Amino acid sequence: MQLAKFILRNMEAILAEWEAFATTLLPAARNMTSLALRDHAQHILEAVAADLSTHQTRQEQADKSKGRAPKLARVPETAAETHAVLRAKSGFEINQLVAEYRALRASVLRLWMDACQPDNPNVDDVIRFNEAIDQAVAESVCFFSAQLEQARNLLLGMLGHDMRSPLNTILTTASYLGELNAGETVSQAASRLIRSGASMKILLDDLMDFNRTHLGLGISIAPADSDLAALFAGELEQLRGAHPGCRLELEVIGDARGRWDGQRLCQLLRNLVTNAIKYGAGDAPVLVVVTAEEAEVRFEVKNRGPAIEESTLEQIFDPLKQGRRQVEDRRKDEGIGLGLYIVREVARAHGGQVGARCDGGETVFSVRLPRRHEGTPAAVQDQRPNRPQATLA
Repeated sequence: MQLAKFILRNMEAILAEWEAFATTLLPAARNMTSLALRDHAQHILEAVAADLSTHQTRQEQADKSKGRAPKLARVPETAAETHAVLRAKSGFEINQLVAEYRALRASVLRLWMDACQPDNPNVDDVIRFNEAIDQAVAESVCFFSAQLEQARNLLLGMLGHDMRSPLNTILTTASYLGELNAGETVSQAASRLIRSGASMKILLDDLMDFNRTHLGLGISIAPADSDLAALFAGELEQLRGAHPGCRLELEVIGDARGRWDGQRLCQLLRNLVTNAIKYGAGDAPVLVVVTAEEAEVRFEVKNRGPAIEESTLEQIFDPLKQGRRQVEDRRKDEGIGLGLYIVREVARAHGGQVGARCDGGETVFSVRLPRRHEGTPAAVQDQRPNRPQATLA
């Protein structure tokens, strides 16, 4: 018996086994109805049967087994993709989602092989069936992962937004206590609160920027006529106050004026200099060199210290990535691995580029910015490949 015909004729028996297995996927399945447990299983099986009945070349079969089957015209989502969205909403884990397909594969083949006796099953049907299930798994996993990431990013966005108000209250109250002249003990406590609150605000800002980029919104910028020499001089003066034991030097060559978002570029510089202070040699200065050219301005942040391993340099601007030296040095590690990622995204929002290199015991982070960027001023859009944008309720 052909497998496609067997699936359609024995749909209820197959669905009963699917439902029986789905009930074991706890805790998500505990309070689900029979209809919810069978969600889209029949449509998935009908799609598999239709696939088995369709002529395909060897290349088309190979592509399908790798999850690369072409999208059907005028079909926004396949049954497997919709099934993944609903399973994500129901609280299933990705391993449970894949387990459903493993159980489905095993039960269909077992029931069919029993029905084929005493004849041998068609080997080509087995191969085609496995390829169709592999394609359904690929579609489900892709959509399921996108749903979880979207939900996580939305949650981070809400948390970040809601944390701003109490943090601002803490900073305002600490500043008020510091101005009361209520004695050295109160002043010192207020200073500690202000420093800790400022550190929290930096982390929170980085988290919010990271969240915006992962939601596809990009880093928001508001360009205006700016002078990097003046901006960076002011930012370095603030950093000297926060790190009194560090030598921070600025060198400007040429006219460093252009049209940029000054606050964002100060954030970029602050992240680079803070990184240099954390992981550079404590007795060596951090040098910021701004070099103005006709169409662009380049600036570099240089520090001396242990070299960054080559494997880390290749991904140092990726989010949540830290090298072995950074991970081992917990004493200095006060961030969450987003500082250099924000540097890259701010530069991209201005149409610029970033780079990093180690040369003779010196680590150099470089940024190139066009004096005027003709792109969208509000934000730079996410450059990752398109992915499902459905959201969880």
